Order: sequence, then structure tokens, then C-alpha cells
Amino acid sequence: MKIRGESPSPPIQPDRSVPSNPQTRLTLPLREPMRTSDTPPVHRTQQFSVLKIAPTSFFSDYGCHVRIYEETLALQALGNKVTICTYHTGNDIEELDIRRAMNTPGRSTVRVGSNIHKLYYDILLFLKSAQVAASLRPQIVHAHLHEGALLGYPVSRVLRAPLIFDFQGSLTSEMLDHNFLHRDSPLFRPLRLLERITDRLPEAVITSSQNSADMLVREFSYPASRVYTIPDCVNANRFRPRWQLSDQDGIKKMKGQLGIPLSRKVVVYLGLLAEYQGIDQLLEAAAYLVQQRKLPVHFLIMGFPGEDRYRCKAAQLGLSDWVTFTGRIPYLDAPDYLLLGDVAVSAKISETEGNGKLLNYMAAGLPTATFNTPVAREILGDLGVYAKRGNSRSLARALEFLLVEERAASEIGLRLRLKAVQDHSWEKAGQQIAEIYQRFAG
Repeated sequence: MKIRGESPSPPIQPDRSVPSNPQTRLTLPLREPMRTSDTPPVHRTQQFSVLKIAPTSFFSDYGCHVRIYEETLALQALGNKVTICTYHTGNDIEELDIRRAMNTPGRSTVRVGSNIHKLYYDILLFLKSAQVAASLRPQIVHAHLHEGALLGYPVSRVLRAPLIFDFQGSLTSEMLDHNFLHRDSPLFRPLRLLERITDRLPEAVITSSQNSADMLVREFSYPASRVYTIPDCVNANRFRPRWQLSDQDGIKKMKGQLGIPLSRKVVVYLGLLAEYQGIDQLLEAAAYLVQQRKLPVHFLIMGFPGEDRYRCKAAQLGLSDWVTFTGRIPYLDAPDYLLLGDVAVSAKISETEGNGKLLNYMAAGLPTATFNTPVAREILGDLGVYAKRGNSRSLARALEFLLVEERAASEIGLRLRLKAVQDHSWEKAGQQIAEIYQRFAG
């Protein structure tokens, strides 16, 4: 979407100070009851016993965890029995059958992203997966992330069950994004080769974007006939727009608890706090809008694990009174927090990973500014307001357009909500995954 020229705005009058460390856990029930008419009818397919292997601290309220969770619920709704093997850390979920690997002595947490310690976590996870597989004899092995595909391959061969790989993006590209690896490192070529070998192990690969599917075929020579693109989706019954809320007083109360002045528009961000997510550029854009454009705007930045670091950066930029960091937001609470937003932002720089937060913004009816990446374009289409990748000033202009041009922003939000409901339902995704299972194991 084309952004108009810069518009003048009135000087901002600070209302009151925002707490520098607002870690308040808010439990205000803002969401209205789900309407069953929003849920599409379920079409039954053959039912399978499925072993999911998730080499991560499932469940942890972000990214691939949300995809694993929602996929599993959708598959279970179709009558499939799904068991998830994962690391020893993470949150248990009542509706899911989660089997955890043995605890690792001396280490109670697993850091997000690439991590040398994951080598022995994965060994323990393989042992657990093999044990569960021997007991349950699943008909499908569904692996998440490249480590999951490596661990799942011998299990699937022993069971004579198809291995389905849920591909979240390039392994080596993720390592580059997380600064775990550099292109001139002696490990880059061996790891790239390992990635190529891993990609060719499964009977079928599910990607979350067409961009990932094209990369898999083009760069890793995987047969296009066995690649299935099932985009990230959103539970549009859980994530709802503010205009569907009959009682607006709860929003004012939440803003008060977080120290957000009612006179300011709110830009929301929900996701991990890391360099490859563009949080540095987001804060620089915020400083430009507040200090130079004088917009009455507040930034609600929700996520982890780098909140302390970025809170310090916000203070250095003079933004302490205009930015609120909440820390980790539980996934089931996220819809309430998004209701506080007038505009949403994703500053993700990575060009290979998915960007599921955009779907949550869409379902919440939030007009969204984001860097111009293939994945963002694929999700938002012509309804996104795009900035030059990695350019904080361009991101600021995209945000300013949505903050100033209220009528256009409102129309964008309405259309994004409609697109989320019509094109991105987990029920539809679950049906597509079940059909892949049937194709290779039926």
C-alpha cells in the first residue's frame, strides 16, 4: 500500500509517567463468548495415531509453538489421536497429550533459538520419542523443525510409518539470523549439507509459506510434488476485533493498569524480542514519531526474552514514558492485550522464517505496518503497509500513515479481519494435514 506524504501533527502533551517495569499480570476477561457460526463445518477423513516430535520447550507462547498447538487441536477435532514428544521444559496444556524427555541435570531452561546445549537435549528427546513410539505404534510421525526430522527419521523407519516434516524455515538461515553462525564460518558448509540431507528424509514436507516451499525446491532440490504449503492460520474465534466488544470499559481499565494514557493511540507488538525481529528498528521508529513528529502515540511491546535489554535502549532513546514492556504474554491472554491496540507492527527482518503474529493482528482487525518481506507480502497481500526492510525511518512513515489516516486504517482493519476469517482458519489447515496423512499412510 502506498504511503502518503508526512502529515503534521500536534505537539504531544505527556499525561503521566508510565511505569518503567510494568510486569502486571492482567486477567480482565475482555473477550466475548465465541460464536459457533464462525466455525466452518468439519469434514471427516480417515483417523490416525500421530506422534509429533517437537525439539523445543513446548508450550512457550510464541512462533512454532502456536502452530504446533493449533494444528494439534484441529487434528484432534477430526478424530486423530496426537501425542507430542518434546523437551523437559515448557508449559503443559490440559487438552494435549504431551510426553517430556528426561530432565537435564543443572539446566532448567532452554534458550530460544540456536543453542549448543540442544545437542544433548535432542539425544534425550530421541530416547523419549523412541520409547513412546514403541508403546503407541503411531501410524504417522510428524516432525517439527529440522532436529525433529532428524530424530523422527529412524523412528519412522522402524515403525514403517511415513515421516511428515513441518518445515518452519531454513536451518542455516535461522542460525545466521540468531548470530549463531556466520557465512564465513568453517561450519557453514557442513551444516548446509546436513540441512540438505535432512530436508530429503521425509515422505512429505509441509511449509508455512510459499516462499519457504520455493526455497526448499530451488535451494535444496526437494521434489516439488511432495511439498505442501499450509500457511500459518489463526483462531478467529479467539482473536477478535475491538469493534465486536460491547463493553469498552475493560479496555480503559487495562490501559490504566499498564500506565497507558487514554489520550494516546496505541501501537502493539506481540512476539519475541530479538535483533532478527527488528526490535532495535522498532524503537528507533518510535523515537522518531514521538520526538520529531510529535505524535500522541504509545508503544505496547509484548514478549520476551530481551525485555530488560530493550527497556534500557528505550530509556537511552528517551522513550521511557512512551513505551510499555509487558514481558511474556501467555498465548491465551494475548487476544485481550491486542484489543488495546489501534495499530499493529511487525519489524521482523528475517526473510525465511514465518511470521504468525501477522495472522493474530489480522484477526484482531488491526491495520499493520511491517517490513517488506516475501512472507509478509504472502500473508497481508495488498492490505499491508510496507516499509523498506531494516529501515527504521521507513517503518516510522508506515506507522505514521496508519496513525494519522484514520479512515484508511479503519478500512484496512475491516478487510484484514475478513481475510483472516475466510482464508486462514485452523479447521481448514487441519483438514489439509489430515489429507496429507491419508495420502501417504491411508
